[in-house]
Amino acid sequence: MRTDPGALADRTDDARVHGFARRHAVRPRTGVLVLHGFTATPLSVAAWAEEFHAAGFDVEVPLLPGHGTTVADCDRTTWADWLAAAQAALDRLDHDVVLVAGISMGGGLALRLAELRPDRVHGLVLANPAVLLEPWKLAAVQVLGRVLPRWPGVAGDLRDPEARVLAYDRTPLRALVSQTAGWRDVRRDLARVRQPVLLLRSRVDHVVPAASSRAVLAGISSAEVSEVVYAGSFHELTSDRDAPAVFAASVRFARRRAHPGRPDGTPGGPA
Repeated sequence: MRTDPGALADRTDDARVHGFARRHAVRPRTGVLVLHGFTATPLSVAAWAEEFHAAGFDVEVPLLPGHGTTVADCDRTTWADWLAAAQAALDRLDHDVVLVAGISMGGGLALRLAELRPDRVHGLVLANPAVLLEPWKLAAVQVLGRVLPRWPGVAGDLRDPEARVLAYDRTPLRALVSQTAGWRDVRRDLARVRQPVLLLRSRVDHVVPAASSRAVLAGISSAEVSEVVYAGSFHELTSDRDAPAVFAASVRFARRRAHPGRPDGTPGGPA
């Protein structure tokens, strides 16, 4: 991954912007893959991942291709590139139980991994998962994507005025068109998702419509599904006011998956 002078990742001293992993000295039976959203970086999900690690799980947080550098770099990447990177990160977690957590586009990628790799994905935590746009917005993207290279950024939809998300301030339209094409595969195969799912959604989201989460819930075949709706945050659920509640719900879900025989999911040994 190229990091030119002036690249997005150069705006922070936090090395986690390039992607990171956390491993325990004693290998737990459960690992968690955490995926960031479109035009963002691993910093948008870093606190989420750290909570999973603090709860006893190993974590893997990749920087997806075209992210953390420049908008032009992102526009040269596609859904297939991001999916391949997510699959490679999944393969680095050779644990007995592997969960995938993702926000926005990361949620869509998590669903695709569950569809394609049911042997390796044992549960999903989805925060405002992106699998569709409003019809008018999709039409605009498809038309403008042929004639315009950029439009205003989609990241940074936060209710908390003090919160920030490091992301591109413009949207690479060719990459977004590729993402919407990838969503068609996700929606087509939703019935293949049989893993337990925790879906965390903002009541008000100015980026991904509620219809996206409804489509996920209506399409999956999972016997165990929970949905939690938050009123204190906008789209950037893992960086906004409800983040602590989101993290706590995610850890509870992960503990139940790691130790399904215990009602509270509390581990007696490594998670």
